[in-house]
Amino acid sequence: MIKKGVFYFSILITVAFISLGFKTNNSLNNSESTVVIPEKLFYVFPTQDYIAYLDVKTPYKGKYFISYQEAIAHKESQGRYGKINSLGYVGKYQFGKNTLKSIGVEDKSNFLINHELQEEAFITLLSKNKYELKNYISFFEGKIIGGVKITESGILAAAHLGGTASVKRFLNTNGKRKCRDSYGTSVKSYIRDFGGFETQGIKAVRNAKVD
Repeated sequence: MIKKGVFYFSILITVAFISLGFKTNNSLNNSESTVVIPEKLFYVFPTQDYIAYLDVKTPYKGKYFISYQEAIAHKESQGRYGKINSLGYVGKYQFGKNTLKSIGVEDKSNFLINHELQEEAFITLLSKNKYELKNYISFFEGKIIGGVKITESGILAAAHLGGTASVKRFLNTNGKRKCRDSYGTSVKSYIRDFGGFETQGIKAVRNAKVD
């Protein structure tokens, strides 16, 4: 009898130990379920040498804002802060001279070497464009235009590419106006490729300027 009791007790202890190993860590799951975007979000690569990122592949997954930010940067410049294209657009997010002036950046040379300023400029332009397009975002979000689902993040990405006027033309014509940049990249493709990301934390600010 004693041996049989010890045997069953041993089985009970083993089952209890295994069960503990499969318990879900609720605190971890809860912490990953929400994303808080600060008012100003700065992000730079671990190295200051942009040459190291000539062949970089964006590693970020999911629909978080940091994924959105770096995916656009990769599309624009492969994530290179010192990039100048053939049309004179500069930086990690490829800003034009007039766009930079509109958000308060006058010195293009300093802009190229100031990584934090480039990150701030990206957030600032999103804020400015979100204000200018807030009625379009409210009206068109969730609709299908030209076979593409319209989302806030897609609209803001397209505005970064071609300006707010191009986005308005595309939406106002139900996608019939094929708005493109000088390299042939379409507003529609940016709305599609950058749709559904977390951009709710970006504040809509009229005439937003960098600090």
